[in-house]
Amino acid sequence: MQNSINYDQIKAAAVYHPKPQNIKYTYGTAGFRMKADLLDSVIFRVGILGVLRSKKLDSKTIGIMITASHNPEQDNGVKLVDPYGEMLEQSWEDYATLLANAQTEDDLVDVIKQIISKNDIDESKPASVVYARDTRPSGPALVSALVDGLKALNAKIIDFGIKTTPQLHYVTRCYNTQGTMDSYGEPTEEGYYKKLAIAFRKIVVGKPRLSPIYIDAANGVGAPKMRELAKHIGNDNLEVILINDDYTTQGKLNYQCGADFVKTGQKLPFGCSIKYQDRAASFDGDADRIVYYYVDEDGTFRLLDGDKIAGLAGGFIIDLVKTAGLEGINVGVVQTAYANGSSTTYLEKVLNVPVSCVPTGVKHLHHEAEKYDVGVYFEANGHGTVLFSQKALKTIQSVKGQTAEQENAIEKLRALTDLINQTVGDALSDLLLVEAILTNRQWTLKQWDQAYSDLPNRLVKVVVENRHIFKTTDAERKLVEPAGLQEQINKLVSEYKDGRSFVRPSGTEDVVRVYAEAATREECDKLAYKVAGLVYDQAGGTGGKPKEFL
Repeated sequence: MQNSINYDQIKAAAVYHPKPQNIKYTYGTAGFRMKADLLDSVIFRVGILGVLRSKKLDSKTIGIMITASHNPEQDNGVKLVDPYGEMLEQSWEDYATLLANAQTEDDLVDVIKQIISKNDIDESKPASVVYARDTRPSGPALVSALVDGLKALNAKIIDFGIKTTPQLHYVTRCYNTQGTMDSYGEPTEEGYYKKLAIAFRKIVVGKPRLSPIYIDAANGVGAPKMRELAKHIGNDNLEVILINDDYTTQGKLNYQCGADFVKTGQKLPFGCSIKYQDRAASFDGDADRIVYYYVDEDGTFRLLDGDKIAGLAGGFIIDLVKTAGLEGINVGVVQTAYANGSSTTYLEKVLNVPVSCVPTGVKHLHHEAEKYDVGVYFEANGHGTVLFSQKALKTIQSVKGQTAEQENAIEKLRALTDLINQTVGDALSDLLLVEAILTNRQWTLKQWDQAYSDLPNRLVKVVVENRHIFKTTDAERKLVEPAGLQEQINKLVSEYKDGRSFVRPSGTEDVVRVYAEAATREECDKLAYKVAGLVYDQAGGTGGKPKEFL
């Protein structure tokens, strides 16, 4: 049968993509991610896994994205996307790791047979995979390895070209919902732009346009895609000025620019010379994160990160739900321990929104957000979105307003369900969400910023001999092991006004991350340094003690 698996064909193809010796690969939250020259065999095998996943899910289309997001240009990576645009089911992450580490062609075939047996996969089912890549120079060679893996199992292949990561998530869901009640849109790049542009225009209709927004596109794929989206929206609704938009010159991607650079360094990106009252935002290299910023009258840099976006979105949606008279719909916000303490207080005490805290990682946030009718989730780094439950979508689509005010609020909620990319955090979609809210409120960035003031915070990396000795609980906010260390951290925290600090091991490197907050910048830095020093002294620090910030 045409779709049955030919193991000799797989072995013959695998010979051209040998696994390097002495490298252990691990599929994590971001998929596989490392130096691009180590990924050829991995990406060939991810193609195989995508085909198996499609066969398992009754021939649904699986997405594969080749990207390393905010990482340096010499890195690359790959991740799989499930049929509705969500991240790969967690239990299959282990299969990805097993396939990647199979040392020989025979070992590879053994793992494939194991996956088929454990999941009762019908080999004769056809399989369909859509893939895309970002603008990294290593992309074409890795795509070639992927295609070899897909062809070795005779899959139907859809090449979606150079796209943002969220566009790949979007199109995966579109392919799988075409012609159903849950149809998500037209499975094309053009369909994506049209859906967002129409929704944005509906929300801002009748409102004066805001001043231009400067967008640092990290010299990545977000640059050409934002330019295209802006054309669909029209200059009379939104004026965009792109900077760091050179995505063709090697060496520029994410270099001294982009959302991660701005968030981590708390400073303007290279090439950005905004002045007081200008508005600016930064994407990351694959355009799934966004942060906003401005400079104050005295030239001070002010960051509006994912916490601020969550507060803005949560507040606006709650207002619309109340105005529309939809009391039965509950709205909640999901954060991680890295969320600023002031943002949590603002959400709970001022907006009266329930807030859940989960471990770091998009999959944890996404899963928790699904528990609300409308779940808003953003990591502080600017990655996030809003999820609407089936109940919320049905209510919003079918309800009729009793007054003009109610009808207007319902119309805006309907448009929001199209404007927001519910599959994954999407810098382009999230930009439009923020711009739509600010246009409706006629707010400057400073007015948005003044909803609450962030507590000064600091993130420090401590290099340790073995990160695996660190075990956490309470959504990573408390250390269980090494024993006794949390009590010592608590003692230090108690010495500072509004003090908060936690320690968690990195998922990818032998470091632990120390986060600290306090009432003043000086106190915050002292607390961060002292906790980092404590970890270094008590838990096998190596490579030099973290230096004081003061």
